[in-house]
Amino acid sequence: MTEVIGYVAAFVIGVVLGLIGGGGSILTVPAFVYLLGIQPVIATGYSLFVVGSTALVGGLIYAKKQLVDFKTAFIFAIPAFIAVYLTRKFIITAIPEVIFESDILYLTKEVGLMVFFGAIMLAASFSMIKNKKHVNDEKEQEVKYNMPAIILEGVLVGVITGLVGAGGGFMIIPALVILAKLPMKKAVGTSLIIIAAKSLIGFIGDVENIEIEWNFLLLFSGTAIVGIFLGTYLNKLIPGTKLQKGFGWFVLVMAIYILINEIVL
Repeated sequence: MTEVIGYVAAFVIGVVLGLIGGGGSILTVPAFVYLLGIQPVIATGYSLFVVGSTALVGGLIYAKKQLVDFKTAFIFAIPAFIAVYLTRKFIITAIPEVIFESDILYLTKEVGLMVFFGAIMLAASFSMIKNKKHVNDEKEQEVKYNMPAIILEGVLVGVITGLVGAGGGFMIIPALVILAKLPMKKAVGTSLIIIAAKSLIGFIGDVENIEIEWNFLLLFSGTAIVGIFLGTYLNKLIPGTKLQKGFGWFVLVMAIYILINEIVL
């Protein structure tokens, strides 16, 4: 029964990615860890493949609708995928299995990664919900590039993606809207292309480090890809400002759940 729920979650992951251009990994990592019992380090690697392949399909769908800014995606993705590859290849493997140990605290690598994941989600949710600068919706503006800020954001998102297996849409979309002045729905499509590039390249850094069950991973990814077709269709029916607010609240709820589960329970 738990496995069936896991595949339902895979479908929902695809829907969420297609609808809001991010958030897939926010479901993917918890689904692997809490529903399917996969170790967090392996789950973050699997998440990169699932989210990357699903985002690639979604990004191509948005590209056909001319809702992808490839120049912005290119500028953002290069520092991001270099950072994510290096993080998965070297930093993750260098983190000790027991990060800290004392009489009152015992912090393992697995718990540390999940708590870090929850904290990043919490910060991102407040940014999306409260920052009125994100309300740019369907109005096309001249795209302006704050190059140093975009490159720095790309590196930051890449490192976080590498650490927790998150595609980073919850950070990429605000960056695209604020730093490149993209309308929300074009930011969604551009975000999917960026997520696909850096997630799949990050996964390459895992191939030598973890044992991969390809049959399971391909079936899970295929289910998510089916869901992204529904998500991209629903995106046409919902205003961009409402997508953003709903996205922020969704991230907040998931962040609170993960932090409570790892710290309290």
